[in-house]
Amino acid sequence: MASDSLSACNLLPFVHSDDETGNVVQYLRLGLVAGKGEYPLQFAKSVQAAGHSVFCLGVAGMASESLADVCDDYRVVSLARIGKAIRLFKRAGIKRVVMAGRIEKTVLLHQFRWGSLFPDWRTIQLLIRYVADNPKGNSLLLAVIREFARENLCFESAQSYCPELLVKHGFLTRKRPSSRQWKDIEIGWEVAREMGRLDIGQTVAVNHDVVMAVEANEGTDQCVRRAGDLCSRGGFTVVRVAKPQQDRRFDLPTVGVETIKTMHEAGGRVLAIEAGMTILMQPEDVIRLADRFGISVVAVNTEELLVRSAA
Repeated sequence: MASDSLSACNLLPFVHSDDETGNVVQYLRLGLVAGKGEYPLQFAKSVQAAGHSVFCLGVAGMASESLADVCDDYRVVSLARIGKAIRLFKRAGIKRVVMAGRIEKTVLLHQFRWGSLFPDWRTIQLLIRYVADNPKGNSLLLAVIREFARENLCFESAQSYCPELLVKHGFLTRKRPSSRQWKDIEIGWEVAREMGRLDIGQTVAVNHDVVMAVEANEGTDQCVRRAGDLCSRGGFTVVRVAKPQQDRRFDLPTVGVETIKTMHEAGGRVLAIEAGMTILMQPEDVIRLADRFGISVVAVNTEELLVRSAA
């Protein structure tokens, strides 16, 4: 991982300004690689409010068109045109890059999609160099990051610029988990951490000590729906955690209004997420909707669950 470090790209670490201490605000021109979901939009709005400018490359077929309205400059680039993305960032004078939103990596590995993606030579070289012998999702993203780093384009964690989007520890809704549901949270947490360690997924659904569904590459919503199909009476618990080896530059767990809607439709009753490692989009709307549906949402950590299990 040393080759992916900030120092390898000859950039000084970014330090948050603090008005109370009188630190001078440093305004930056940031590159943004935007995937699916609301997170890229929230990130762009947050960093612009802090005075930074955003040059955004939206992944074709994934990024929201609304990004064109909130970013200083916006272009659409195919996931298979990494060489083009690098050229656009370099021409714009970008040095620091952030990845936000879900990137569906499997489109690069699907043999029937290559004709429509029109990959450039740099993408083909990258896939041969990094992916042929180890086709894991995160390995592919790391391959992309390393390819950008070869051109002194350094990927950083989005949370370095907008830590306020990370959920704080505690109960988020009026309704709290029962003792029975806490047991399911503990089971789901242990399984989800192991699934993350194996680089499989980040979400697990549990009902009365039984694991109903585990997320793979299909995403959280599909995992929740599958749990609903397998547990027709509803009442199951959803646990969503970061991977133990989580690279904060991409793929942090994200929860939003759609997550709550999907849980309600599928019959989920509790959502447990990892405090300090989960991005909560539109928190007021999420909490309001969860309260309306009677869904418990709680942000926990490993230490708390170890204490509960030992009690």
